[in-house]
Amino acid sequence: MNKIFCLLVVIAVFCECSRREENHVFTTEVMNSYTPVKDQGSSQTCWIYAMLAAIETEHIMRGDSVNLSAAFVEKMLEREPNCPPSRRGMGYIAIEMIQKYGVCSYDAMPTTATHAPRQVFMLGAVYTPQEFARSVCAPGEYIALTFDIEETYYNMVECHEPDNWMKKKLLNVSIDSILAITERAVRSGHGVCWESKRHAMAIVGIAHDEKGRKYFIMKNSWGEHGRHNGLEYMSYRYFRRHTLAVTLNREAASMASTLTYSASM
Repeated sequence: MNKIFCLLVVIAVFCECSRREENHVFTTEVMNSYTPVKDQGSSQTCWIYAMLAAIETEHIMRGDSVNLSAAFVEKMLEREPNCPPSRRGMGYIAIEMIQKYGVCSYDAMPTTATHAPRQVFMLGAVYTPQEFARSVCAPGEYIALTFDIEETYYNMVECHEPDNWMKKKLLNVSIDSILAITERAVRSGHGVCWESKRHAMAIVGIAHDEKGRKYFIMKNSWGEHGRHNGLEYMSYRYFRRHTLAVTLNREAASMASTLTYSASM
């Protein structure tokens, strides 16, 4: 989502989410490791930043630190004829882009003004962007879940949103299942890419306020601003009302006993 537009609607978007969070005292229950908060600038590519942030947290949990370039993925969008001029999209599309074109480290390409590298140097080894991508995001490793009450649960359904310009299908489950799966994944150290119709962020922790109300701690992509240096607190109530999709490690998703599926993304 465009950062400037986001700033104009941030009060509307997060008022319910935070319930004037400055009046709350948050107690952190879980805080997973994450790479430095980045700034998407005026682009509408929050979905890339959120998905890469989730992958980064996933790797830190495994003891393997990576810091990925959203600019590389954004640059590759120029090769996609169906990509809208806005460059909007969804988390699973970032996965598809990585699988198709590869990815590189943030240091190698911090902005789209930098040329996309043909080689990735990591820990004394040399990779192509595609080889490096397979080392950080294996084919079929992630799955996207959505909530559509008009579709049958546990079926693969198309999310009928303009941002889903690849027309891929997501696994349809109840919002209660999405919340339970997300919470369990975060408590187990996994990264989760969360999306609404307006914005996308990575979930990096869980907290509660002085009244015991639960919140997800979100890593935003608007720079290290605000009271929490680039983090946001999203209430479970907001999550229930506004979640469009979450994308997470398939193993983390399958931890929920009610989640049974065989189709891949």
